[in-house]
Amino acid sequence: MSTPTLTSTILPERLIAHLDMDAFYASVELLRYPDLKGQAVVIGGRRSHAPVTLEDGSRRYSRLRDYTGRGVITTSTYAARDLGVFSGMGLMKAALRAPDAILLPTDFDAYRLYSRLFKAAVAELAPVIEDRGIDEIYIDLSDIPGIRETVGHDPLGGLRAVAREIKNSVLRATGLTCSIGITPNKLLSKIASDLDKPDGITLLTEADIPTRIWPLGVRKINGIGPKAAAKLLGLGIETVEQLARAEPQMLINQFGNSFGAWLHAAAHGRDKRAVVTHSEPVSISRETTFERDLHAVHDKAELSTIFTRLCEQVASDLLRKGYQGRTIGLKLRFEGFHTVTRDLTLPQPTQDAQAIRRAAGACLKRVPLDKRIRLLGVRVGGLSRPGAIDALGSKPRKVASTTAGPRPENLALF
Repeated sequence: MSTPTLTSTILPERLIAHLDMDAFYASVELLRYPDLKGQAVVIGGRRSHAPVTLEDGSRRYSRLRDYTGRGVITTSTYAARDLGVFSGMGLMKAALRAPDAILLPTDFDAYRLYSRLFKAAVAELAPVIEDRGIDEIYIDLSDIPGIRETVGHDPLGGLRAVAREIKNSVLRATGLTCSIGITPNKLLSKIASDLDKPDGITLLTEADIPTRIWPLGVRKINGIGPKAAAKLLGLGIETVEQLARAEPQMLINQFGNSFGAWLHAAAHGRDKRAVVTHSEPVSISRETTFERDLHAVHDKAELSTIFTRLCEQVASDLLRKGYQGRTIGLKLRFEGFHTVTRDLTLPQPTQDAQAIRRAAGACLKRVPLDKRIRLLGVRVGGLSRPGAIDALGSKPRKVASTTAGPRPENLALF
């Protein structure tokens, strides 16, 4: 009978990785503009903020200090983050902190391309992947050959080697770096991937929880949002360690049975969720927030162009992902942040841009447009694969989020 190795003793049965691309959108832009490497760069501008190539071949870049509007940062380089400029921050506010930062427009087509490239590179080495968005994935490494081998005197050497191989494969495929956290579960791996950014590898076992996880703020646990964190702070709980030492019954009393019990488990690094390799999307949507509030009449031409483009983009997404949908939805956000949605279910599923445009236009007729519009979105739900039989046999139905009826003056709009 063979003696268990140190590695087999240390490593748990499950080894889950969370891979997070480093400052993804900004890093893609730096591939295009390598002269900006190491500089404070913010992504989130308009097309007018695209760099201008001068006669001598150099580029003139827009600066954050010259921005006017209410846009928000999509992402920023680490140099910009060092100046206190982060994703989700308003660009005007960011300009006060980093006025000389370079401002670039977003290019989601490019980001989606690089997203597909890095995921394909990982899948060649570790095919059990859960897609969590454009720049992050979970990977089940439990059965990867060699991962439990000792390398030299390092009992975690096989694990480190696999992590480096994944990172090198991503770098070769995209020219971009990523950070990987590997732990016994998804919850810890999500935290770990952020601990040694950028370009980091972080390996944690349950024994590392008190030293690496407990000193962190509770917001580092994915699932604890600002409201829950504020309530915990009111209870004198600011760190994960304080949360772990809190009485479970107190947490249940304060947050309810389900969330209270989860808070206690999460603080101790417990998570039994599996890596889900495939899940069908509920809907596919596109939306855009305007730089200025648009008027339904005075800005009709601009709104019409945007509306059509959104429908075409949704149709393109459906075609690319192999879906069709029956429920067409419209989303409008007005000045004052009042949001209205309208849905219309078609007799047959579609992925045609014109059909989506007509249905979304019918939804629009049921919205009172007496305020300026801040955001416009189009959604397609009730998804199925082309050729699939609709077993529901349900009749077309209309679903509205409010009770307001059609407005005659809207009939010709957009």
